Amino acid sequence: MKRQQTAVPAYDDLLIPTLEALTALGGSGTIDEIYQTVIEQLKLPDDILEVQHTDTGQTEVEYRLAWSRTYLKKFGLLQNSSRGVWTLTKPIDPKSVRPKDVVQFVRELDRSPKANSGEDAQDARGTEEDAPDDWTAKMHKRLLALSPAAFERLVKRLLRESGFIQVEVTGQSGDGGIDGIGIARLSGFLSFHVLFQCKRYQGAVTPSQIRDFRGAMQGRTDKGLFITTGTFTREAVKEGTRDGAPPIDLIDGEQLIQRLKELGLGVRIKMVESIEIDEDWFASL
Repeated sequence: MKRQQTAVPAYDDLLIPTLEALTALGGSGTIDEIYQTVIEQLKLPDDILEVQHTDTGQTEVEYRLAWSRTYLKKFGLLQNSSRGVWTLTKPIDPKSVRPKDVVQFVRELDRSPKANSGEDAQDARGTEEDAPDDWTAKMHKRLLALSPAAFERLVKRLLRESGFIQVEVTGQSGDGGIDGIGIARLSGFLSFHVLFQCKRYQGAVTPSQIRDFRGAMQGRTDKGLFITTGTFTREAVKEGTRDGAPPIDLIDGEQLIQRLKELGLGVRIKMVESIEIDEDWFASL
């Protein structure tokens, strides 16, 4: 049995667990699936999981796992799709990988002239102060700077762009934390009412807040949506899908930011053309 962690694991200590998680998931997984598998494998306690990283919408564990994925991608063991699914590039025994080899390779790669010559060059030295994706930290700060009313309008736009119809923001005090209601459409055939709550803050949502929201939903709808710029504690996640209770989908800060990117809301994506000489093609002439 593995010993329970007493401190937040360093990003390089999470390289092997990340590979083990993806192997256990069948070779591919979403960021959330990787996270859940890693924390279960390492038996990370709640006090470690709730440590927040400064200036981002992530916990320290999520932040360092992001670094681990970045390093493994640059090392050639992982690839990711635009939908946020990470995949092993080939079947591999995680125990055969030496973390120090991965770290050394990536640091040397980023020091090379070729790695630093393009506009999209990325500094992945692995320092604790730099985020793997600087734009996500900036986006999180921008979201926190919004007024409560502006954040509710953002959520309303987000839901509409995601296929919801008849979205209304209530924002009434004393309404059990319910901020609005909308109708979700599935494939143009099925539809159901969804009550939502949106919290614009940096802390972690607790299970009691999920229970309060569910209580306010009672008798009004069978589905809830809780959106926050912060995170959810492990117990809050369990409470959201507790057996016998109306389910509540949870969207944390990282998921919110990625969804805004996918929908092109509040971001401008610049494509950089990169052209390389195909030496193999010339050699085949």
